[in-house]
Amino acid sequence: MERMRRLRVSPAMRGMVRENQVRTEELIYPIFVIEGQDIRRPVESMPGICQYSPDRLPEELDRVIKAHIPAVLLFGIPAHKDEAGSGAYEADGIVQTAIRRIKSEERYRNLVVIADVCLCEYTSHGHCGLVEDGVILNDETLSLLAQAAVSYAAAGADMVAPSDMMDGRVGAIRSALDENGFSHIPIMAYSAKFASAFYGPFRDAAHSAPGFGDRRTYQMDPANGREAMREIRADLLEGADIIIAKPAMAYADIIREAGVRFDVPIAAYNVSGEYAMVKAAAANGWLDEKKRS
Repeated sequence: MERMRRLRVSPAMRGMVRENQVRTEELIYPIFVIEGQDIRRPVESMPGICQYSPDRLPEELDRVIKAHIPAVLLFGIPAHKDEAGSGAYEADGIVQTAIRRIKSEERYRNLVVIADVCLCEYTSHGHCGLVEDGVILNDETLSLLAQAAVSYAAAGADMVAPSDMMDGRVGAIRSALDENGFSHIPIMAYSAKFASAFYGPFRDAAHSAPGFGDRRTYQMDPANGREAMREIRADLLEGADIIIAKPAMAYADIIREAGVRFDVPIAAYNVSGEYAMVKAAAANGWLDEKKRS
């Protein structure tokens, strides 16, 4: 008889033969930055998560440093929005301001600061691209995304992460970064980003729900695994350095397949709805969120 339990007899034994581990050094912590002063506003649908104005960012950043998490991913909430999402690429936009503040602090010198690149938080209609007659425009949006990426790099971002799902945006951003002296800035592309109800709490936090329709004309159909591989391949050919698959729990099969096919770092994005499910179940006593397994 094959006795598999021999290697499970103790925590030490199990640890010695564990095949996969999540290390703190591999984590990225999302932070929502809002325009204003002295703001620390809890996000009701994501217990423990808050929106922070730039002056109160150190409260959250210090916790990140204490937890030995090496990187943060910034999402901006502007005071004003317009149809072109201009707050995303203004030199004094909320994310640009937050980046400069973080980079001015000596104690954060080793923190990797990643800027999400999208227009949805900044547009009055809430979509990730320009809109004309109810249609989300692809090619016309690319230059704005590229401008945003360059402005984040100029503010001091260590990496940019396009999440919009417009075709060709990685190539446009790569070209713009290179042309403006930022060839050293990596791109972490949201490549396999599926349309999902799991994004609901994030849209509360980022004030980014679409004002009409939905995002299914540019985010991926949840049924299409092969198409996800095409999206990833296209982004890599355009210059992506890291790719993201999300929601992570729902699409573990996509992450696995991407790991087999592509020899690049793959980020598994555990999204807001997945986080909220765990928090809600824990609050009701249905599970212990602190247990490792």
